[in-house]
Amino acid sequence: MLIPEELLITYGATIENYKRGDVIFSEFETPKNYYQIISGSIKLNHYNEDGKELIFAILNSGLSVCEMLLFIDHTFPVNAVVFEDAKVLRLSKARFTQMLDDHPNISRDINKFLAERLYQKYIMLENNSSLYANVRIKGVLEYHKSFSPDRTRYSFQMPLTRQQLAAMTGLRVETVIRHIKNFEKQGALKIVKGKIYY
Repeated sequence: MLIPEELLITYGATIENYKRGDVIFSEFETPKNYYQIISGSIKLNHYNEDGKELIFAILNSGLSVCEMLLFIDHTFPVNAVVFEDAKVLRLSKARFTQMLDDHPNISRDINKFLAERLYQKYIMLENNSSLYANVRIKGVLEYHKSFSPDRTRYSFQMPLTRQQLAAMTGLRVETVIRHIKNFEKQGALKIVKGKIYY
């Protein structure tokens, strides 16, 4: 958990329950709250001019959602849509700022977390600009596993479908399927009942 639940509740956080498909916030809205996932998952997405969905990340329990925008004056560049029924802590921006002022150690932890997330985004961006499909796919797998504390082989169950991997990498679904099978043959990942373990 990024910030202890009890501390957030002490500062007035409420627990919100969302169903799959619910929109927590939309792009171009002004950030007003800090969100931290207790259970379930949330996807950050955008729709291009052709209406095609681009998925930037799927966030799971223990992670915060677009918290970096509480430190700057910009609107959301993405939508936050519930991917699996979720329970989320919501704290107003003003109370969040007060909490950080009162607890500099939490503020340092958030800075470290943001730096790690930014680093991983750079790596994923670099991989996604590759001409090679296998590099793009591996970059997305690495990015999502970077949020997991367990870094051992096959310990992370990828929450994305092949279709969603294709949306994140700009590849065709058939290309993703072919490379996932090749990764399995090479021992880079394992497939159990259709789920990817990386």
